Amino acid sequence: GTHSLKYFYTGVSGDIDFPEFTIVGLVDEGQFMYFDSNIKRAVPKTEWIRQNEREDYWDTQTQIATGTHPNFRNNIQVIKERFNQSTGVHVVQQMYGCSWDGETGDVDGFDEFGFDGEDFLSLDLKNLRYITSKQEALITQVNWNKNKAFLEGKKQYRAQICIEWLKKYLKYGERTLKREVSPQVSLLQKSSSSPVTCHATGFYPSGVTITWMKNGQDHHEDVELGELAPNEDGTFQKSSTLRVTPDEWKKNQYSCVVEHQGETKEEKEIRTN
Repeated sequence: GTHSLKYFYTGVSGDIDFPEFTIVGLVDEGQFMYFDSNIKRAVPKTEWIRQNEREDYWDTQTQIATGTHPNFRNNIQVIKERFNQSTGVHVVQQMYGCSWDGETGDVDGFDEFGFDGEDFLSLDLKNLRYITSKQEALITQVNWNKNKAFLEGKKQYRAQICIEWLKKYLKYGERTLKREVSPQVSLLQKSSSSPVTCHATGFYPSGVTITWMKNGQDHHEDVELGELAPNEDGTFQKSSTLRVTPDEWKKNQYSCVVEHQGETKEEKEIRTN
């Protein structure tokens, strides 16, 4: 299957009770490291990294993070000016990393920037260029795309260095990261007139599909799929909500189908408290 190493950098400005700069590192969507500008230290978030990397690793990670913080503070100011927004709370995010398919050996890399929750600029690794649909990002896009050495560096990190680290981490966490845990599936409803939620939880790895059936046929109307979220124990949860009248529910046979690692679970009965 496909494995990934991703880092999420978040910089905030304005009057907000949140660290000015945070970093979250993920392997296969599970968090393994954390840094923020209040604690000023990179820290382990899983047993497998804690057992395999020593103090010098965390010192290096801390140095990298501490060095990146001022850049982010600067980036926020620059982007705020471009959007003519000098006041209020603003957020700049960067997600970068790589993915590797253990079977085919295919590698891919990403470098995506967002401002206030919207895409700002992203790397198209195949064509080795940055792309954007935002007027405010054009100056950066042109400058970065002219700088061939800069682009080559981005490519080398994503196609080689990042992949080497990913493979190393996968080896460290082999037992944890290669485990398979099936989801528990339940149908939940607050009251008889509320929407029905199909909740899958406790599964690993994170890839899961949740679909609805109505009288044996695929049903897509009035369905809202939730985001994947982590559980405390490193497993995941996800839900899908169906808006349906009590009458419709009674008259028809609805069911929720959850597929995970080639295994299918179907749930028809609403759990009542």
